[in-house]
Amino acid sequence: MRNENGFDLWAQDYDKSVGLSDDANSYPFAGYKKVLGEIFDRILAGTGRNVLDLGFGTGTLTAKLYENGCKIWGQDFSGRMIEIAQEKMPDACLYQGDFSKGLVEELQAQEYDCIVATYTLHHLMDDEKVGFLNTLLSRLRPGGRIYIGDVAFETRSDLEACRVKSGDIWDDKEAYFVFEEIRQHFTNITFTKLSDCAGVFELWV
Repeated sequence: MRNENGFDLWAQDYDKSVGLSDDANSYPFAGYKKVLGEIFDRILAGTGRNVLDLGFGTGTLTAKLYENGCKIWGQDFSGRMIEIAQEKMPDACLYQGDFSKGLVEELQAQEYDCIVATYTLHHLMDDEKVGFLNTLLSRLRPGGRIYIGDVAFETRSDLEACRVKSGDIWDDKEAYFVFEEIRQHFTNITFTKLSDCAGVFELWV
């Protein structure tokens, strides 16, 4: 079970620990910078600038969007990570809450051009992902997009191969995306693979 105190303690060194895994091209964060860069480029290529980021952490991605004129809304589990992110984005509307229980009231009242979730939704079981994503689709403005960057695989066999390769560092408590399975629940969804264990999903109404 996720623990807010654990996330708070990780907050200060989060970016460094993720970077080490990405630089080593190893699970779980191989391709991390490519994933964030891909989402950043897609959002700025569009016309909408009202962005909701779920599980934004220390604001690595959203701070760059903020600097480029995006209006940022966000929800995160960790109060300490929110403090770090708010320092980078003083005018962002950031709220604390467990997204496994849904969006906080303030975020439910808005509609968004883009909804982003990077390396967060693997905390939800597969059936929870489907329900939550359908809720998020209902919060999009016309022409809006959901972008998910995460540990993800095209097929279940790809996931199993990564599990074997990763050995003891594999986290059995997390439920990773498998494109061939999640696409059965959505009419409009694509997946772009960016490493052996990561990629970007795009969903729309």
